[in-house]
Order: sequence, then C-alpha cells, then structure tokens
Amino acid sequence: MARKYDKFLELYGYDLLLGSIVAFYVLMVPYTKVEESFNVQAMHDILYHRHQIEKYDHLEFPGVVPRTFIGALLVSILASPVVFLMNLLHVPKLYSLYAVRLVLGGIVLSTLRFFRIQIKKKFGSQVEAFFVILTASQFHLLFYCTRPLPNILAFALVNLAYGFWFKGSLYAALNFMVFATLVFRCDILLLIAPLGLELLLTKSVSFWKALTSCLAAAFLSIGLTVLVDSVIWKRLLWPELEVFWFNSVLNRSSEWGTHPLHWYFTSALPRSLLAAYPLFLLGVLLDRRIFFYILPVLSFVLLYSKLPHKELRFIISSIPVFNFAAAVAASRLYNNRKKSFWKFLYIAMLGLILSSLACTAVFFMASYENYPSGYALKALHRIGGVTKNSDELTVHIDTFSAMNGISRFCEYNYPWRYSKEENISLENLQMKNFTYLLNENSYIKGFKCLMSVDGFSRVRIRIGFPPISFAKEPKVFIHGNIRNTDIMNRGWPGCLVIP
Repeated sequence: MARKYDKFLELYGYDLLLGSIVAFYVLMVPYTKVEESFNVQAMHDILYHRHQIEKYDHLEFPGVVPRTFIGALLVSILASPVVFLMNLLHVPKLYSLYAVRLVLGGIVLSTLRFFRIQIKKKFGSQVEAFFVILTASQFHLLFYCTRPLPNILAFALVNLAYGFWFKGSLYAALNFMVFATLVFRCDILLLIAPLGLELLLTKSVSFWKALTSCLAAAFLSIGLTVLVDSVIWKRLLWPELEVFWFNSVLNRSSEWGTHPLHWYFTSALPRSLLAAYPLFLLGVLLDRRIFFYILPVLSFVLLYSKLPHKELRFIISSIPVFNFAAAVAASRLYNNRKKSFWKFLYIAMLGLILSSLACTAVFFMASYENYPSGYALKALHRIGGVTKNSDELTVHIDTFSAMNGISRFCEYNYPWRYSKEENISLENLQMKNFTYLLNENSYIKGFKCLMSVDGFSRVRIRIGFPPISFAKEPKVFIHGNIRNTDIMNRGWPGCLVIP
C-alpha cells in the first residue's frame, strides 16, 4: 500500500499541489468580472437552457464583438454530469459556477502537465521540480487558469503546443497554435509567427510541409467555429475574424485604455513572474539551449507591446516558457550551492521565492475584495427574502454591478426576478417598480439605501507589521423600494457612505 501511495505521489504529486491551489482560489473567489462575462453566461445558458437558443444571454447582450461558443461548449459538456446532479438535489446555481470553473482549471492544468512532462524528459526532474515551485509561488497564472476568458481557452492550446515543441513534434505544435489563433484569440498570431520563423531559419521544419499542415489545421478550425457559432449566433459568423478587424484593423481596443510601450516588461511580467523574472534572464546566460525557446516568446511580448491597449492576460501564454527558463537557472544554482560565489546567489534565490509567496498572498487578499457585487447579491438573497407586499422580488442590476461579480449563475429561482436593463436614469428607476436595486450610487430617489458592500480600493504602505494594509470603500449599494413597508421594517445593516 505504501509503495502504491509513493508511486501515486511520484506521478501526480505536482498536479495535486497545483490543483489544490487552483481549487482554493475558486472556492474563495467564485465570482467573475466583465471580461469573463461572455463565456460565463454562455456556460450557464448551455447548461440550463440547452437547445433553447432564443433564451441565451448573448442575444440580448451581444457585447462589443462576438466570441466563439466552442470553449464554453466543451467545458459545459464536461461539467454537465455534476451540474445535473446538483439540479436534482436543488443546489443553488452558484455551485454550478464552482463546477465549470474547476473543470476549466482541470483542463488548463492537464495541458500544463503535458508541457511539464516534456520539460522533465528534456531537462531532468530537478528542472521540473523548480518549474512547479516557481509556478506555485506565483499568483496570476493559477488564479487566471479557472477564469473563462478567451485568453485562457487559447492558453490551454498553447500549453499543448509548447509540449509538442519540446517533444520535437513541431508540426503538431504549429497546428495547435493555428487552432488557438483562429478560434479563440487572433493575437496568438504574434506568437506563432516568430516561432514558425525560427523553426524555418533553423531548418527544423520544411516550409511546404509546414504550410500544408497549417492550412489543413486552418480549414478545420475555421469550419468548426463557423459551423458552431453561426448556429448559436443565428447569423453566418467567424467570431475571431470580427475580433481581429475590431482590435487590429480598426484599432478600437485602445478605447479601453492605453499603456506605455514598456508596460509589459516593467509592470505585467514582474508582477506575474515574481522570482522567475530575474531567474529567467539568468537562465538564458547559464544555458545556451534556453535562448532557442525564449526568443519566440520574448518576440511575442515585444510585438504585443506595440499595441496601445495592454492587459496582463494578453501575454499569459508566455509565462510557462519564462518559468521554464527560470527553473533551469534555479536548478543550476541549487547544484552549485556549496561553492563560495554560487552560495550567495542560491540564498538570494531562496529570498526571491519567499518574497514571491508574500506577494502572492497580497495579490490574493486584494482579489478577494475585488468582487463586491457578488457579495452584495449573496447578502440580498440571505436577508431580503419573500415579502408580504409582493409575489415577486425584482432586482435591477446596474452596469457597474454586472461588471464586478454578478453572472446568471448567481441568480435564484422564483420569486426572484432580475433585470440588467441599461440606460435607465436614476430618476426613472422609481417608475419601474423594482423591489431592490444593486447600484453604485448611494442615493436614489424613491428607494432607501439598506446596505453597502465594500470593495478593494488601494494598498497602503505603513510603518509596523504587517507593512501594508488594504484600503476599502463602499462600492455597491443595496436599495429597497420605500413603498414596500415589509422591506423597510427589516433589520438591515444600513449604508456607510464615505463623503
């Protein structure tokens, strides 16, 4: 029995470690943001409305650009047995959100495992161990891997491509990147282009064979996404082509904010890589083989830096390769730790890893407080149940609340009813006869503020221990209709408003 247990840990110990961290993040922070809203709502609709496409959320709220349903469909199919059992037991829909996010995390971690195994075969088990240590000590990769973003769905395919690249199956690596580019994220083109160019220049692949292989993968990818998405969107559609046109040709992504050219290298990568940031640079210097793997990924980040609108999630596909290079450096430092000069570098590396853990704790605590609307709706369900004055309880969710923690997985069944109707002025809300409002404004005529929910504001540096603290302020306010006397007579916590 002990041998079987040891063998199990040897095979799956690293997966248990990373999976436990991912599950912890999901359980502690189940809610989602606006960037994830399309795939979250799509998963909800596939699981609960199934073939009744006319009830799907995207037909009422299509978003700025259309997205593919393929990722949401895959995750929903895998999660459906658990969700079906939950429905039989009348478990609240919120637990289905846990299910789909854990399934997505499992998919991403399984592709990361494939990449990790190829690292082990090519560079040894010690490099693999440090790869896991560095990944576990970082926050963003494991926190994001359960978030149903198009970037994360593409990330899973890119991990498979990395694995085949390291394995030597180069045409398979290119095919997976083609699929990721044409179906989930057109910007993966910025990764496949330098990788393909490197493989051609080093004569690792044949131009004509690579061309025919990638064209076959492209026709398959486009055919699949057009077939699936045209049916669900009810029009002839290739979603990523419209995304490419919007973001790259029209360059309208900059409407969501811009950052300077150096932002990925001075902000995004340092925050996401932490200890691995200086270590990956050291790895390039210590092992000449590393440069071959780093160059296409580094080129990907450089090319992306040209686009004015920047977000960390856009370059999350680069993190595993940077972690690999850092792991090679960490392994070399560990092997030479008893030598006089190397000993100081080894101690510095241990300090960096401990600092990474501390930063990860800070990032987690800030993220925990960053979904005020989800917590507000949960509190409303707990306190504001059935009233004597109405059969239905109608809740209006304003745009801010819909963007910061609320999805259809958070909704309850009858007598609760929800509205995300937009463009209603504050003055006209009382004419709609809503029972409750979730709103970012603390005063609305015709309603009484019953409760406020705080959200993360900023980090404060202070003298003492701990050296940092989190500043919070009221972000979402729960309002009750003043004409409903039952609501007015309940013991609400009241609203704290910062002037």
